[in-house]
Order: sequence, then structure tokens, then C-alpha cells
Amino acid sequence: MSQRIRLANESDAAALHSLLQQAYAPLVAQDIHFTITRASVAEVREVIRSESTYVLENESGLTATLTTRFPWTVAKNHLAPWPFVHWFAVAEQAKGQGLGREIIRYVEETFLRDTLKAPAVYLATAIRHPWLTDLYLRRGYQPFHTAINPLGVELVYLCKILDQQAFADQEHKPIIRPLAELRAGLTA
Repeated sequence: MSQRIRLANESDAAALHSLLQQAYAPLVAQDIHFTITRASVAEVREVIRSESTYVLENESGLTATLTTRFPWTVAKNHLAPWPFVHWFAVAEQAKGQGLGREIIRYVEETFLRDTLKAPAVYLATAIRHPWLTDLYLRRGYQPFHTAINPLGVELVYLCKILDQQAFADQEHKPIIRPLAELRAGLTA
């Protein structure tokens, strides 16, 4: 079986929207709502433009996906200075084949740790989700915050350290200086 992991492009928006809607539909029946369940194809296309959406593709089409939002993304709530992963999904017919594990590992290790040199990554999932929190805990994520999403679902935020030394170094220095402070340095 031939497969590859690649960055999604705008022409993937409809297929990606379909994969996400199908993957998240069982959660809606359990009264667990994520904003993707109400997103349009145009909104998916915009996320593809502004974030890094990886897809695992095989002869069946798009089979798994994971998106990374960056701390510098405009108009998003960021709790931490690291990339945020979301929109994790595996097609129903591909579950149990390790494809979810494969795309998560690719994004965490190849893209975030090895390419971007990110010291850590974080995500959020519904506290009431029947198995995702446990999956992330097994993958080395640790909870650090809770909140309620815009649709009223209680979330747990989890962080995974990708590079222990870089993470430790980052803890001891300021991450972001206000733009006004940087501009003041230009006029001094």
C-alpha cells in the first residue's frame, strides 16, 4: 500500500472538510462539540492557507490529518509560546492501522522538533472524550490548563516537550517582548 504524508493545499479543502466532518460526527452524538463540526469548506481552506495542515494520503485519498497553528498566527488565543496542534482525524475505514500514530509522530518529530526546532507542542481535547486524553498521555503529553470552548465543551490543554534542553533554556528567558518595547529601541 503506497502512502505519503504531505502538506495540504487549497485544492484539498473539500476532501479535508469531509474527512474532519466524518471523524468528528460521532462526538456530536455524545454532545461533545468542537468548532470544526460547524466549519465550512471555505473556513477549512483559510486554515490551510494560514496554518500547516498535514495529510496522510493513500490510494483511498486523504486518510488522516493533523494541523499546526503557530504562536504568531493572528487573532487566535494562544496559551503557550509553542505550536498548537488540532484537527486530528483518521478516516473511519483506516482506524486501527496506526495511521493516526504515524501522522502525529511525523508532525511532532519531523516537522516541529527537527525542522522548526520547537521545544514543545500543545493541544486541547474534550475532557469528556472517551479515549483521546489517554492517548495523548501515553504519547508523553501532560495536562497544564483547562477551559471551556466557544460551544460550551470543557477542554483540557496538554503539553509535550519535544527537546528537553531547548525547553529548559526557554523557561529561563523571556519569550516575547512587546512590539512597543521593540519600536522604542529603534528611536532610542
